[in-house]
Amino acid sequence: MLIAKDTVVTLSYRLSDRAGEVLEETTDDAPAAYLHGGYDGIFPKVEAALEGKAAGAELDLVLEPEDAFGEYDAELVRVEPAHLFPAEVHVGMQLEGASEDGHHVMLYTVTDIADGKVVVDGNHPLAGQALRLQCTVRDVRAASPEELEHGHVHGPHGHHH
Repeated sequence: MLIAKDTVVTLSYRLSDRAGEVLEETTDDAPAAYLHGGYDGIFPKVEAALEGKAAGAELDLVLEPEDAFGEYDAELVRVEPAHLFPAEVHVGMQLEGASEDGHHVMLYTVTDIADGKVVVDGNHPLAGQALRLQCTVRDVRAASPEELEHGHVHGPHGHHH
């Protein structure tokens, strides 16, 4: 079977930075799976490169910031009074909070705590970085009706309800 819209693709991958430092990788017993065809389960550039491939295919792609986690946006950094945070707040902690416009829930990472203030950053930790993705297609199958209805993979290596 070839990768096409409404197929479930199982991959093993390695994501590294430009210097070659491995940032994330799957293991043989825990590959990644996503629903192919515009369901936002994988970066669009990767999805386009995988289109029409079969099990065993390998890719080696460079993802510029706009192809991955976007450019770093200094406006997503906020300085807030420490009393607004839980007592156990610490650098590296991730918290959900409202966007500046109040219309979206965002994930913020605490980057500094000093002088009664907490600095939080709404950028993804890899924003602004070019990345290298090396992957191998391990399996391709038709998506189930439930997976199509929910817009994501169910079962092993996918989402569980």
